[in-house]
Amino acid sequence: MGLQPLEFSDCYLDSPWFRERVRAHEAELEKTNKFIKELLKDGKNLIAATKNLSAAQRKFAHSLRDFKFEFIGDAETDDERYIDASLHEFSNFLKNLEEQREILALSVTETLIKPLERFRKEQLGAVKEEKKKFDKETEKNYSLLEKHLNLSAKKKELQLQEADNQVEQNRKHFYELSLEYVCKLQEIQERKKFECVEPVLSFFQGLFTFYHQGYELAKDFNHYKTTLQINIQNTRNRFEGTRSEVEELMNKIRRNPQEHKRANHFTMEGYLYVQEKRPAPFGSSWVKHYCMYRKETKKFSMIPFEHRSGGKVGDEELFVLTYCTKRNTDTIDRRFCFDLEASDRPGVPVTMQAFSEEDRKLWMEALDGKEAVSKIFKIFFYRVLENSLTPLLSDPIYTLINWDYVVCAQLDKIGFTIIKKCISAVETRGINDQGLYRVVGVSSKVQRLLSLLMDSKTCNEVDLENSVDWEVKTITSAMKQYLRSLPEPLMTYELHGEFIIPAKSGSPESRVNAVHFLVHKLPEKNKEMLEILVKHLANVSKHAKRNLMTVANLGVVFGPTLMRPQEETVAAIMDLKFQNIVVEILIENHEKIFKTLPDATFPEPISMSVSPPNAPPRQSRRQGQRIKRPLAVYNLCLELDDADSHSSPREDTPTGSMDSLSSQSPTPAFSSSPPSLLDGNHLIMDSGDLAGWTTHLPAQGRPSMVSWMNTPSANPAATNAALPTFFFPNPATGTDRAVESVAHRKARAVYPCEAEHSSELSFQIGAIFEDVQFSREPGWLEGTLNGKRGLIPQNYVQFL
Repeated sequence: MGLQPLEFSDCYLDSPWFRERVRAHEAELEKTNKFIKELLKDGKNLIAATKNLSAAQRKFAHSLRDFKFEFIGDAETDDERYIDASLHEFSNFLKNLEEQREILALSVTETLIKPLERFRKEQLGAVKEEKKKFDKETEKNYSLLEKHLNLSAKKKELQLQEADNQVEQNRKHFYELSLEYVCKLQEIQERKKFECVEPVLSFFQGLFTFYHQGYELAKDFNHYKTTLQINIQNTRNRFEGTRSEVEELMNKIRRNPQEHKRANHFTMEGYLYVQEKRPAPFGSSWVKHYCMYRKETKKFSMIPFEHRSGGKVGDEELFVLTYCTKRNTDTIDRRFCFDLEASDRPGVPVTMQAFSEEDRKLWMEALDGKEAVSKIFKIFFYRVLENSLTPLLSDPIYTLINWDYVVCAQLDKIGFTIIKKCISAVETRGINDQGLYRVVGVSSKVQRLLSLLMDSKTCNEVDLENSVDWEVKTITSAMKQYLRSLPEPLMTYELHGEFIIPAKSGSPESRVNAVHFLVHKLPEKNKEMLEILVKHLANVSKHAKRNLMTVANLGVVFGPTLMRPQEETVAAIMDLKFQNIVVEILIENHEKIFKTLPDATFPEPISMSVSPPNAPPRQSRRQGQRIKRPLAVYNLCLELDDADSHSSPREDTPTGSMDSLSSQSPTPAFSSSPPSLLDGNHLIMDSGDLAGWTTHLPAQGRPSMVSWMNTPSANPAATNAALPTFFFPNPATGTDRAVESVAHRKARAVYPCEAEHSSELSFQIGAIFEDVQFSREPGWLEGTLNGKRGLIPQNYVQFL
């Protein structure tokens, strides 16, 4: 049961039960006062904790923003550039989130703390003052009454009458005060319900608004997140291929380091200990130097370097060599020594000590010492042999190859027959096999099949399409092995570097044009074979829903097969990922590359700088409906500079690259919708139509800078005045052109778009819009399509 009501009539009786009810009301108000006091304390702690959290989040964001990944080599893939810039993007996301958290902290103060403090001070404080007056008046009233009752009846009548009047006036004053106090008590009891709960409701409204804004930010971030997952997966796939190549090169060099020395302009280089003589009686000391000798100029240079002292490099000493002689142990108490004499110091030999007898012989040979033997020719022979055959031997598949067949692998009639037979068998029997070309056949079976195919007597007798003796994986491995067995790769050593350059830079259009041009520079037989193979790979990628071999996966498999550098080094292996991109371009654009002639004006110089942008994804129109909220519209390229400046946006990989969501496993799973779940380190998707979900990712391959946008101005004139000139990317040329005015102009869609709101237009590539004008919504245009007028993302169209 609740508190009993305080009747005004009871104020005149002032019964014990009335006083008990008054005390119950007072106790309830005291409890309310303590509750509000505790709530205010907790609220202030909440604000302090929120500020501390915000400060920690901002510090975390600054740490993300300030770090930058370094890369190996002279360029990165588009996927790697996006991954590098992702930390800055995450920082910006946290920055936006913390701005909303600060607004929440301020709203807690304004909507919760201040109203409760005001109620506690003005209302509950007033009741406390009334209680003090009531208690004081009670004490006064009853004290006066007792004193009055103690008056002697023998007093004069006038004195008694005055005393009666005084008591009566005091009683009336007490009753009035009692009535007011009772009224105030009941008023506060009723008022406290809404005066306390309403600020709490406002607080929760602000809290839910903050979480909703975080949800909206996450929705805007979702496209970027999906694309970054694809970038990460593509980079992981390329890393797996690169890692195996690097490990194989490491093992080869470990087995025979001398035969795998890099070709450079020095005849010989390495560490030697140099004797430094000191005045008597100190004798001499031996100091380690890194020495380099160039035979053509007879220049010998050496730099003191000690690993144990932190790697401090000394001053270089350079001299022209006159002669070199071997020092025997009967003339010096050290092994592996020899003397050099410089032209500027005749008669003053410099004694050096090699690490071993074999090392001394190599130095003596290079320096034309007296005991030099003609081993240089042997080294040269090994290097020539290495350059021609080592790339073939680097693959574990080929360690069991019969060398007779390696030598015979040529782009001749037999070679074309082998490739055509294998392709026909694969497309007839195994086009839908999961992991096609990724699953490797048994080496002995592959060698046996290749020996039969390369023998002109048995080649025509081998039936690959109908025979169950040859598995599809054996056929695909034999075809790859044959291509790797050619004297030089299909895309030639000569053009290898030229093919790599466009994959490292330029817009997608310029990359395709460059590869198109270079393909037509290939020898005719190479181009013919490449066309047959690429056409087949394009057909394989069309069945990616079943075989899981997307364009990107095929690039990983055939990049090292169709392209490889003449010199096998770690630097060359780091370019393996760009070889994959070249193969992806060939597969995606095979009709244009092989069926049409390249532009006669191409090639133009290709800059190694960041690529120019394609059209970015549209900006979310929802931000115009969010009050007091600076929002991030997450386009698929990133803001790379500080918050107040923007650098040139970077491009993504070709469209095929984003199809690769599998690991190196031959049986990954795919989905028809954009990936949203990571299983361990790999992106897991259900089976589905890959082409279907890629059309819902218009941003892939069309990056732009992230724009942090405030709520649009309510004044249309102010909005339009801030937009005197706009730049729109032209996908056909990869350049930007200024559009001074778009009022009543036509535009053509360069990317498809599906409306997210009834006020937006849905359209496909090539749609023509009439009467195009700027919208009040930042980043949007208004236009008419098929009689319907609506909003169009401005970065999805090209003005006519």
